[in-house]
Amino acid sequence: MISWIIFIVGLLISGGSILISRGRDAFKDQKGDFRFKPLIFPIVFFVIVSLTAIFQPYKVERVNAGCVGIQVKLAGSDRGVTDYKYKTGWVVYNSWYTQVIEIPTTIQHIEYKEQPVTTKGGFPTVINPTFNYAVKPSEAGDMYVNLRKPLKELEEGWIKTAIVGAANDIANTWTIDSIFNNLGLFEVSIKAECNKRLDRWFAIDQLRINITPPEALKESIAKKTKSIQDVQVAENDKKVVIAEGYNRIAKARADSTVKMIQALTDAAVIRTKQQQLTPMYIDWIKADKWDGQLPTTILGNSNGVMLNLAH
Repeated sequence: MISWIIFIVGLLISGGSILISRGRDAFKDQKGDFRFKPLIFPIVFFVIVSLTAIFQPYKVERVNAGCVGIQVKLAGSDRGVTDYKYKTGWVVYNSWYTQVIEIPTTIQHIEYKEQPVTTKGGFPTVINPTFNYAVKPSEAGDMYVNLRKPLKELEEGWIKTAIVGAANDIANTWTIDSIFNNLGLFEVSIKAECNKRLDRWFAIDQLRINITPPEALKESIAKKTKSIQDVQVAENDKKVVIAEGYNRIAKARADSTVKMIQALTDAAVIRTKQQQLTPMYIDWIKADKWDGQLPTTILGNSNGVMLNLAH
């Protein structure tokens, strides 16, 4: 931007000088012929200004909102951050021996592709870490002094190494089945280790390991789940059989109780009838039931037979 300003100012001064000289007829001699000499100064001035605009060392850059501007030396034995200000705005600097680095301090989202890790016992698996991070504004200068890389390079280098290394170190202390039985605690442990390694310059949040179970483990989990389901089904069947047995027992007891009550009732009725059937009562019943007719066949003690042929 400064170069363009110098170039435009030189062009305006040179052009203005030519126009003023032309108004005084400075380009004509006594005979009225054109003279080139009055143009030498404006042309030389414009050339000098143009060269100055091209090779001048100063630049102007704007540090955007949500970023930290850091001034870095490009020469000398103590190259590094010499001065940095945590503010937005326009910054003027000499580009020959200094540079302004703009470091975002807003939240950045990272998704890494599959990374191999090894669990306790040497069982291999893969993770797909995803997380958010942000540079601590007060530590941006110290971060650049120590790492000397843009954020995009750090994401695929130093930060990635820290995240994957923390995940691998924690995975080495967990067996593969305990990881999937306690996945929440496993991710909390990795997040704590990542924050420990990155906390100096970065704030880590929303970390997800997204660990993928191996095929062998998937089959084992499926078989284990099926066996548990089979046991539950068998246990339920057992409970059903026991319940049905209790129902049959209860029904049998109820039936036997009803029969016993019925037998006791019948016995009581019989006893009552027996008590009521006296010899006199029996003779009265016979008399009551007799229709007044004698039997048609009578056999006595004699050998003869008496037949009543009246009918």
